[in-house]
Amino acid sequence: MKAIQCNGAGQALEMKEVEIPQPGEGEVRVKLMAAAINHRDWLIQKGQYINLRYPIIPGSDGAGRIEAVGENVDSNMIGQEVVINPALNWGDNDRVAVRDFKILGLPDDGCFAEYVVVPASAVYPKPAHLTFEEAAALPLSGVTAYRALVTRGQVEKGQKVLITGIGGAVAQFISQFALAIGAEVYFTSGSDDKIEKAIAQGAKGGVNYKKDNWVQELQEMAGSFDLIIDTAAGKGFEQLIDLVKSGGKIVVFGATAGPITQLIPQKIYLKQLDILGTTMGSPRDFENMLKLVNDKEVRPVTDSVFPLHEAENAIRMMDNASQFGKIVLKIK
Repeated sequence: MKAIQCNGAGQALEMKEVEIPQPGEGEVRVKLMAAAINHRDWLIQKGQYINLRYPIIPGSDGAGRIEAVGENVDSNMIGQEVVINPALNWGDNDRVAVRDFKILGLPDDGCFAEYVVVPASAVYPKPAHLTFEEAAALPLSGVTAYRALVTRGQVEKGQKVLITGIGGAVAQFISQFALAIGAEVYFTSGSDDKIEKAIAQGAKGGVNYKKDNWVQELQEMAGSFDLIIDTAAGKGFEQLIDLVKSGGKIVVFGATAGPITQLIPQKIYLKQLDILGTTMGSPRDFENMLKLVNDKEVRPVTDSVFPLHEAENAIRMMDNASQFGKIVLKIK
């Protein structure tokens, strides 16, 4: 089969001919129709991820049709159109993953290929209203967004939600899910163009965090927020403490701006704040995310679609974070 391999840190992605994987007991082989690129894949190529191994076929996100099944798997699954949950071996506790939790695409070969083998428990019916390209854009970012917003953030209709950094795919899904639930969405971005695009898609407003008075602008625009979902951390985190309502929540799942260097504890406990960490999501989160996508007919935002053999050109779009939505690889 044709597959995209990363052969070492800093090396370009290359198309290779490799053996078609065979499903073992409890596994299925999916003929992939589309895959999507995540920031994780970019970090793996850069050599900036944990527990690296090369060569590796990256790709956590994929959608396609089940072509073969292993032992103790219902053969009626063959031919089903599916989307893959990349969060493998979560365990039985929805609250936290077990020690041997892993994400598809490292250490196991992922979805930048014509075929992939995954546990039968990791495939779910593809939402009927989505194309394969849209469905492939959904899994990793979608489940991360759902857990941050709903499972951890417990968002409710009518609440004000602030998202830091609207350009990324997870932030996009948080916005879409929050709007589908009936919350008011505000955001920060370093790009005025992305601010305009997000407002056009239903957000109430946004500010450019590169401005010195971005906090004041947000306060004048929205007052304070019931829930803030932060992807950056860094020195700006202390200002989020001022923006969240008393009794509110701040959910953190990223650290692109580095460590949180200074907090005033009194502001946290006097305001009775909840500061919550999250990453990826449990199988229950994935199921509930798909239910929301189906019920509200949510469509992932895709920035661009490339053929599989142009994976290197596609992933280079992440070098300057110019994308707005997911970058997808078409495989069929």
